[in-house]
Amino acid sequence: MNFREFGKTGEKLSAIGLGCMGMSMSYGTPNDAESLATLRRSLELGINFWDTADIYGDGVNEELIAPILHENRNFPTVIEV
Repeated sequence: MNFREFGKTGEKLSAIGLGCMGMSMSYGTPNDAESLATLRRSLELGINFWDTADIYGDGVNEELIAPILHENRNFPTVIEV
C-alpha cells in the first residue's frame, strides 16, 4: 500500500481510501454484515482512510463503522505490505 502524508501532521494515510456511503444509503438495501467484513478487509489491506459523513444514512454510517474503529483503536497508521 502506498501512503501519503496528511498535510503537515506527520500522519500517513493510504493512497487508496474506502468510500462508506453505500454501506448505509443510496445503492440498495444496506447489508451490515457485508459492510463490516469490507471494513475489516480494508484494514487487512492497509487502508486506513475511510470516507464517511453524518449525512450518510442520517448518522447510521458512523454508527456502523464505530465498532470497527473501537476494535482497531491501536491499528498502526502505516502497514508495510
